[in-house]
Amino acid sequence: MSPDLLPPVAPAVTAELVEALSPRLRKRLDAGIAKLAARPVVREGDTVRIAVDDDTDLELHAPGGTVTDADAIRCGCLLAPDCLHRAAAASAAPVADDTADASPAPSQSSQNSQKETAEGEESSQPSAVETAAPDRLAAARAVFEAAAAVLAAGTDGSGAVLQAELLRAAHSARLAGLPRAAASAVSVVTGVRAARSADPAYRLPDLVDALRSVLGVAHRLPFATGRDLAELRGSVRQPYTPDGSLRLYGLFSEPILTASGYAGAVTWTADTEGRLYTVSDVAPGGPGRATGAADRAVRIGDASLTHRELSRAGLAVSGATVSPTGRLGAGAGVRAVRAVGAAWSEAPLDRLWTVPAAEQVARALSGGPGDGHGLLFLDVTLAGTVREATGDCLLADCDGLALRLAMAHDDPALPYRDNLRLLAAARGKRLRIVARLAPGPVPRALLLAAEHPAGADARVDLGLDRLQRADLPAAAASPASAPPVDEAPLHLLGRRVQQTVSGGRRVLSFPGGGAGDGGRLRRVGLATAADLLDELQAAAADRSRDAFGRLLPADADRFARAWLASAVYTAEVERALCAAAWGASGQGVTTSPEGVRI
Repeated sequence: MSPDLLPPVAPAVTAELVEALSPRLRKRLDAGIAKLAARPVVREGDTVRIAVDDDTDLELHAPGGTVTDADAIRCGCLLAPDCLHRAAAASAAPVADDTADASPAPSQSSQNSQKETAEGEESSQPSAVETAAPDRLAAARAVFEAAAAVLAAGTDGSGAVLQAELLRAAHSARLAGLPRAAASAVSVVTGVRAARSADPAYRLPDLVDALRSVLGVAHRLPFATGRDLAELRGSVRQPYTPDGSLRLYGLFSEPILTASGYAGAVTWTADTEGRLYTVSDVAPGGPGRATGAADRAVRIGDASLTHRELSRAGLAVSGATVSPTGRLGAGAGVRAVRAVGAAWSEAPLDRLWTVPAAEQVARALSGGPGDGHGLLFLDVTLAGTVREATGDCLLADCDGLALRLAMAHDDPALPYRDNLRLLAAARGKRLRIVARLAPGPVPRALLLAAEHPAGADARVDLGLDRLQRADLPAAAASPASAPPVDEAPLHLLGRRVQQTVSGGRRVLSFPGGGAGDGGRLRRVGLATAADLLDELQAAAADRSRDAFGRLLPADADRFARAWLASAVYTAEVERALCAAAWGASGQGVTTSPEGVRI
């Protein structure tokens, strides 16, 4: 049984079913999930049926595509409804968006502030003295404790019971009007499940980011006021605001394939001023849905185009509605017709490539409105391949800067890897590309689209289109010599941050583990990093004993706070080093590692 065959299950349903299990059954839950995964699955309309054995079936009823009630999971075994099978099925299924109870319960803050909406969203003029209400503080505390338990156990030890506790905390946070904390907690659960199932889409840095986000939001919320509080609360849905008439030009399309079980495509467009807009089609699915997304039609108003067509054509839209992230709405009042597109070398798209690379990187690192989701529009000259620990990548010259271009996704179902290998044969060719910034101590980006090496008027969406060897130069690619990188040994702290997520606190609690790393960091001037590493290791190894010599429970709060400080510091220093590598240090991006506030 593949999790992709199961309908998404609401977090509250999974938490309810796991909590109802007896302590004996809870210990057997992970084994029950593995056993259920080997059973055949049949889908009939809104019902998914799993053959538990020759005489027993387990059914998941998902009207609308999502299981939103515990009674919708029914088992025919003798122990039902208190059996292990129902909880195992819910724990194996993808986590659904928890939108059934999107409106938070009335809280003290909503009674005291007339500026807060029913969804817990901030008005345009928030009160400067507004603080989090007690129910929200309690919900944030529950999220922090549940996420700290997952961190302490690591992905190897975070079984279905710990995942259910975090899902319950996420559901409580959403009910209390904290959708950002709830969404981050769900992201952690999906990342843990992907790690435990050896999902090819799993990425350890993504799970590190998710844990840093959920712990950071829950930790900061009790001290936040006004606009900071509104940012930490987040919003349940992206609001769409009117944006009048738009003349849009297709840029490129990229496939979407996530570890949380969603797949599809996003097509990027730009208006005459260079502002970016997206049209997306992402839904539960696997690699097959991502690879077929290019030829799937998307409808905006009266226009119906495939992603492949839209990425080369244009749109004239009236009554447009746009979300804060630039996503185009498709409401009843939107009218759109197909229009002529433009080449990357023609107006108005060519203006995107006239912005200096350093300025684009500074904008991407700012993470604010108009950052373009980290997209970079660059003119490069291909210089061959360079070997890295994760595989070969393209080396390109970008106005004198040695740039490394890596594949955006390494799933074998997507053509990124093959296209990158073929592009290496075009050494010396100057191309206009679109890439996404990959923060790090060396200039690095993920290649998304490029001009076709055989003609400047053609372009290739590297995640959807496939280059042909006949269209490329016959010369074989030769390894290129990348300039040496003088890296600060930040990895001494960064690898401990990642090791904790995988193995839990026990990987840092061994005597002598990482001995000398703190001294090495101090010798190169990273005293703050050294102090953080020492505190992280001390918090991991701190196990007090009572008067009878018995070990007391570990201080989960101290360890979680120490890890969070280390993770935030590492991310900020990497951001500063990235800005320095691209020459964006003087454009509003801090480049002093020791100046980072934790």
